Amino acid sequence: MSGLTTYNALDWSVANCPIGRTMEILGERWTVIVLREVFNGIRRFDDLRVRTDIPRQVLSNRLAKLVDHGILRRTPYREPGARQRYEYRLTEQGLDLYPVLIAIRDWGDKYLAGPEGSPLRIEHRECGAPVHTELYCESGHRVTTPRDAVPRPGPGARRRANV
Repeated sequence: MSGLTTYNALDWSVANCPIGRTMEILGERWTVIVLREVFNGIRRFDDLRVRTDIPRQVLSNRLAKLVDHGILRRTPYREPGARQRYEYRLTEQGLDLYPVLIAIRDWGDKYLAGPEGSPLRIEHRECGAPVHTELYCESGHRVTTPRDAVPRPGPGARRRANV
């Protein structure tokens, strides 16, 4: 019967919103670009710099932030005759961001790709078909438009003061 409950978003606080908290970590362009590259197998600082042209200090800051939040982990390596360095690998928490990156890529392909199409195609390893995001409820029903879903207060919802 929760589908019949009246919901007024203005009655509820967004102070503990997981979308807002996530965007505090990911909501900057270079952070998402770093994640894209690590998902594509680029893991070393110098390789990330060359591939993305991110300023050195910005890249260092973004990598540190992703490590601090448990999205990436640093793994030491040493080239012969060189000092120890680190490569950056996705943690389980980082791997869980894969659908987010695919959804962003899908949106970009639809609205921002040039006339020649997307420069990147992600394919299912087993069959070669393109990979895309789709939404389903926990009962298995496909959610095709925002009108197929309705916001409701969750277990962590807090009423706003003075409402």
